[in-house]
Order: sequence, then structure tokens, then C-alpha cells
Amino acid sequence: MKNYPETLKANDIIRIVCPSGHLKREFTEKLIELLEKWDYKVQLGSTVGFGNSYFAGTDEERKNDLQMALDDPNVKAIFMGRGGYGMSRIIDELDFTEFIKQPKWIVGFSDITILLNHIYTHFQIPSIHGPMAKQFHDAFNFSANKALWNVNNIFQNNWKEYTFENNSEFNKNGYTEAVLVGGNLSLITHAIGTDSAIDFKGKILFIEEVGEYLYAIDRMLMQLYRVGVFQEIAGLIIGGFTELKDTVRPFGMDIKNILNAYVKNENYPVCFDFPAGHGMVNFPLIIGGNYSLKVERNSMHLQLIDKSIS
Repeated sequence: MKNYPETLKANDIIRIVCPSGHLKREFTEKLIELLEKWDYKVQLGSTVGFGNSYFAGTDEERKNDLQMALDDPNVKAIFMGRGGYGMSRIIDELDFTEFIKQPKWIVGFSDITILLNHIYTHFQIPSIHGPMAKQFHDAFNFSANKALWNVNNIFQNNWKEYTFENNSEFNKNGYTEAVLVGGNLSLITHAIGTDSAIDFKGKILFIEEVGEYLYAIDRMLMQLYRVGVFQEIAGLIIGGFTELKDTVRPFGMDIKNILNAYVKNENYPVCFDFPAGHGMVNFPLIIGGNYSLKVERNSMHLQLIDKSIS
């Protein structure tokens, strides 16, 4: 049985922390403004605006700041300031004892993929793959505001469904019901063989990526293929693959053909171009949520069907 976090209410405390890369304090202002409009109280962890290198502090400093947020009974949700790199350096040192007693919504993506899937795999506590503070600073627009609105719907136990027009020629029609896992492709493959490895069997897998070379993406997909991931999942949702690069001598395939090559002979539904990831739009998904996924000729429908199903 899943252990869902409590519904948030007015005056509940949301804390912003940076367990990975450095983030300037002013980059949190837009997120704080929006959360306070919904009557939440926002606190900043000690790692926000902290650090003199790539990281938002030493491993110990970042671990302690996140640990305090996980343990504090007054904190009802945790937003990550940004991703980058660093979560895998501290994940094994975190103590989830108090968090398990009182789960709280954790919101993040990119490098935070490790944390989101770790807590679901080990404790069956869902979390939110969704926008972080830096994303609102970099690209605030109507879609970003709507994405945060949907995060708040999750906070409020007002579960939403997504229906999008989608006529990608690479989609594979079909229907499935399964738990959703995944996130950033680099971090998914990075976790294989570790204590944070994802159990893919019978799951809907979501993947997205940013800033990688095409050959590197193919290498990561090949790793997933070789360990049997694409053969054992129940469905695949492909989000944004943005700011991609190619080598001087071209790889020879574009990103959609690269992705399609690994799943074209599978029998489960596959949805390309889902609006989530590092692009302008990052609609939230519940890692550990039990979803129905329906892909048709010109549309896709994703719905949380029962939050009590494990």
C-alpha cells in the first residue's frame, strides 16, 4: 500500500533546498511569490545561495540541509531549487526514518530523479517530478504557471488527468495501467546497479533529457536495452529531449528515430513529445503514482486512477 503525503492547507510550510548544484538566492523569488499567493509559508534552506563551487555546499552541508527538511514535522512539502549534479553523492547518507513516519511531497526533476525514485522503490512513498525554482526564473510563462498550478492540485489532493493532442508518427497506440517511474535518462542509467536502481518491471517509464550528444543518448538507451528494461516495462512516455548536440561526424539518426529503434517492436503504448522535462513546459508527474495511459492516433490520455494502489 502506498503511503501518500498529507494534503496541504493554508499556512503550511514549504521549504526550498539545494542538494545538488549552486543556486543564487534571487532565483527562488518567482517560486516564492507564487506559493505565497496560495497562502503557503515558504522557508529557504541553508544551501540556497550557498557554496563557492559547482555545488551548493559540501556533501555534508547539502546532506544536512536536506535531512533537516525531511525530518522537520512542520515542513509539509520540499521544493528543490535546481538540479545539476550532486544527489548521488549524498543519497546513501540520508536517514529516512522520520520522513517515513510523516511523508511530505518532494518536488524536483533532473538530478533529483535519483531521490524521487529511491524513496518510491524503498518506501512506496510517491513524489512529484515537476518544476524547480530555477526553471521559473529562467523561463516563466503561462505554461510554467500552469505546471505549478498542477503541482498545487496534487498538494490539494485534487488529482488531475492529462489529455493532449499528439500525432507523432512514432507513437504506438495502446492502453495500460501501471505505476509510473523514471525521469532524467542520464540519472536513470546512472542508478543501475546501485541502491537507488529503479524496478522497471511492469511499470510505465517516463524519460527526458537535455544537452546530451546523440551518440551518448543512444549509449544510455543501449544500456537500458541490454539489461532488459524495454522488454519488461508496460508503457513508455517520452518527454522533452532538448538542446541536443551532434558530433562533427554526424551520428546519422535524429533523436526520435534513435528512441523509436528501441521500442518499435514492443507491444505496449508509447507516447512521444509529452510536455515534461527541461524545456519551456514541465507538467508534473507523480513518481509512484498508479496511472492509466491511453495512446490513440491523434491523442494521449494519462490519468491517475487510484492513489491507494501499490
